[in-house]
Amino acid sequence: MTPADLMRAIVPVFPPSESTRVREGFLRGERVPGELLCAPSKFFMLFDTNNDGLISFPEYILFVTLLSIPESSFSVAFKMFDLNNNGEIDRDEFKKVMNLMRSENKQAARHRDGRRVGFKAPDQSVENGGVIEYFFGKDGQTCLRHERFVQFLRDLHEEILQLEFAHYDCKLRGTISAKDFALSLVASADLSQVNKLLDRVDEIGNEPKLRPIRITYKEFKDFAELRKQLQFLSLAIFTYGKVNGVLTKRDFQRAASKVCGISITDNVVDVIFHVFDTNRDGSISPDEFVRVLQRRERDTARPREPGFKGLITCWKNCATATKCSFLAT
Repeated sequence: MTPADLMRAIVPVFPPSESTRVREGFLRGERVPGELLCAPSKFFMLFDTNNDGLISFPEYILFVTLLSIPESSFSVAFKMFDLNNNGEIDRDEFKKVMNLMRSENKQAARHRDGRRVGFKAPDQSVENGGVIEYFFGKDGQTCLRHERFVQFLRDLHEEILQLEFAHYDCKLRGTISAKDFALSLVASADLSQVNKLLDRVDEIGNEPKLRPIRITYKEFKDFAELRKQLQFLSLAIFTYGKVNGVLTKRDFQRAASKVCGISITDNVVDVIFHVFDTNRDGSISPDEFVRVLQRRERDTARPREPGFKGLITCWKNCATATKCSFLAT
């Protein structure tokens, strides 16, 4: 695939509302080739092994595996393989870490050594991509320090987020419309839900309070950071909703701040509640909201169960988490 293909496979988007592009395809909101409206990223070309301008399937699997690694998980694995405790590992040790990480990623685990089942291709290990040369040098003798790899992961996630924002900021204004932010919220929704959600997105143009809202990149990034802490956020909002019967905008902002340490602006919350307040009673539908966000992370993280069953599972996993002190305040 080309770099643009790779970005399109990773970044879920709809055509930006402020673009004059006519949507193609027969399904409402169907994604089409060439839809990601931003220039190919040089950062992505680190995954091009032979500099032919294309990303191979093994390189794609490596990319997906790296993208799925939580910083905390890599830190644990890194320390386990850092036998002399000097804060760095060599190439062979890194391959062991990647094998461990790949086994935790459903898509990567299905393809042993990064090769599709039944597909005959040159023997090319998933750990032999261009990015590995970037880490360990052409001779493979350079050691990788923990800090450098963690920064690489952060840069990778940041790059993808910037690409998504740039796609919606098609007029280069430095902000995106409330409607485009709403589109980014529902871009990963299940097909059984997407038409209903897109109807709510379309209604934004008729809402005097929402229509003039512009979302900055910082607001966009803060919400992305909140999405990474969905397990804690869902625990808080499900519990609060069950106990009090409703979950208001102020409750949602309090959960994000107290539980996840992230401040969500009024503009962002207004858009979220417009999309996920199903009966317009001023209270969000936690089940639907969490389900859509879970699908967003599904391809690069292990999915969790939505709804009350997921709440019970989450309780078991988070019983000792200090962040749950929010529930007692």
